[in-house]
Amino acid sequence: MSLVRLNIKGISYSQTQSGAYALVLSEVDGSRTLPIVIGAFEAQSIAIALEKEIKPPRPLTHDLFKSFADRFQIVIKQVIIHKLVDGVFYSSLICERDGIEEIIDTRTSDAIALATRFDAPIFTYENILDKAGIYLKINEEDEEVSEGEFSLDDLIEDEEVEAEDSTFSKDTLKQLTEKLEKAVQNEDYELAAKIRDEINKRS
Repeated sequence: MSLVRLNIKGISYSQTQSGAYALVLSEVDGSRTLPIVIGAFEAQSIAIALEKEIKPPRPLTHDLFKSFADRFQIVIKQVIIHKLVDGVFYSSLICERDGIEEIIDTRTSDAIALATRFDAPIFTYENILDKAGIYLKINEEDEEVSEGEFSLDDLIEDEEVEAEDSTFSKDTLKQLTEKLEKAVQNEDYELAAKIRDEINKRS
């Protein structure tokens, strides 16, 4: 079975499961996406790793695993989503130490959180994409979505934050920087991301 490489497309609130999130993976050389329901902690961990600019004051579980692996010279070479049973995705970490390769079973959400920290590629098998993949068509010039297809907006909820309506519009850059530091200290990463975006708009 051939492997298909995936990228992280985004994370949104799950519309089918309360308190959960939908991680959306997209096919690198194709138009299919693979939505996977994950927990809030894993969603936060993946989002923080993707942001790069936001560093938590204390290491999260996946950060601790990365530090542990680095200390003992263990490298995650790739992640493979290898099985789908009753809507549950099963994954493996392909690890290497001293030239010896090991395969470790893992939850898909943890695998993706670690892949983002190790810059490891994410793969799945063609038959899994055939079974669970969704063809994604991005609208151009308000092009209508054909029946049976989904637009990007169906999968990823964009946060619409207009500059004039921003709650931070009256704050100075110094005040925003102080609020950003406080949000990170309080581990409120959603707020931190919004403040960071406001700072970037003014830069």
